[in-house]
Amino acid sequence: MCTLRQNEDTRPVVYLDETWVNQNHSRSRIWQNNEETEGFKIPTDKGGRLIITHNGSSRFGFMEVSKFVFKCQAGNSTDYHSSMNSDVFKQWYLDILKLLPEPCVIVMDNEPYHSMLVNNYQKRNARKAEVQEWLKNQNISFSPLETLAKNSRERVNLYELDEIASSMGHEVVRLPPYRCQYNPIELIWAQVKGKVATNNSTFKMVNVERLTHKALDLVSMSDWEKCVKHAETIQDENYQKEILMDSVLESFIITFQTDDSDFGNDEDSDDDVQTLI
Repeated sequence: MCTLRQNEDTRPVVYLDETWVNQNHSRSRIWQNNEETEGFKIPTDKGGRLIITHNGSSRFGFMEVSKFVFKCQAGNSTDYHSSMNSDVFKQWYLDILKLLPEPCVIVMDNEPYHSMLVNNYQKRNARKAEVQEWLKNQNISFSPLETLAKNSRERVNLYELDEIASSMGHEVVRLPPYRCQYNPIELIWAQVKGKVATNNSTFKMVNVERLTHKALDLVSMSDWEKCVKHAETIQDENYQKEILMDSVLESFIITFQTDDSDFGNDEDSDDDVQTLI
């Protein structure tokens, strides 16, 4: 992302992600009297769950037609990943790609349903016969004498969604693991959830869904610009730290005197031993 900005790339950068809102989502601090007989009370459980999928950019804010909010399947309220699967996400993803007004840079993380491979590679612990059968199906030649036949297989991760985007003129940039702060949509989610929590007084799913749509619609272009600027600042700071670290860790030579080291052998005992780091 830093390189794209340095090269003055003019394509819009579109950030996408998923999140959720619980039915009983509310503020963490609520007024009650000491006896807890008066005041605003909330249910102790989380209740049902809404899943939200959306994308946006500092260029045009939220892409309104791409808003996707639906109820989590019954029994899956504790983990939205079981309801947001690869088939559901892929269909939504294809729809938004068709609606993007120009070639874009699409930023997303590496959730499993974002990361379906073009080729379903065999696992490294697969049986030899399974690997050989897979190689035959992929029209990859190999020697029958190879013990594991793995030397004939190139493990290059080609993500299906990346290839689809590329075929339509877009580029996908994937976030490093555990670096959600690089994605400004995370700050947008916090804003949306905060508004829902502040106004959730009935704890009924129909009202929570209404509040969620309203909170999403209230996110402005200015909100997106501020959040993107914040994320880009973090990216730039970490990029400079990487450059500094690379310059510090340049190759250097440490010389060990024979009296200071117990490695080596009798043949080189009269010489210094040099190790290149």
